Amino acid sequence: DSPKYRVVTEGTMVPVPGGKKIEELFGRVHTGDEAFSLAHMVAPGHWTEPPQTPEFGELTIMSRGALTISLDDEEIELRAGQSLWVEPGVTVRYRNDSDDEAEYYAICIPAFSVDLAHRHDD
Repeated sequence: DSPKYRVVTEGTMVPVPGGKKIEELFGRVHTGDEAFSLAHMVAPGHWTEPPQTPEFGELTIMSRGALTISLDDEEIELRAGQSLWVEPGVTVRYRNDSDDEAEYYAICIPAFSVDLAHRHDD
């Protein structure tokens, strides 16, 4: 019989270049979940990552600051208090154009993995 719930008090830090902090709370790395992942992220000022065309959908929930998000051929700014769902198969790139940190949560369905992210060479 599987448990009815799970309490997580801390996550696993996922190392990435560029000074961005990723703490996975649920997902392949921390809890072994493959259906979804939840990560808390803090992106330093002027941070960017290479574009990716993931096989998972991603929900970004901004809690502080702002991100500029490139989606195929358009660009949007996502600010604190806003959320964005990106469908699987969309080429997406996240960056922080500000001097200030950007803090957000990301939920990926199915769970994030480097193999499913399909990051482009920069």
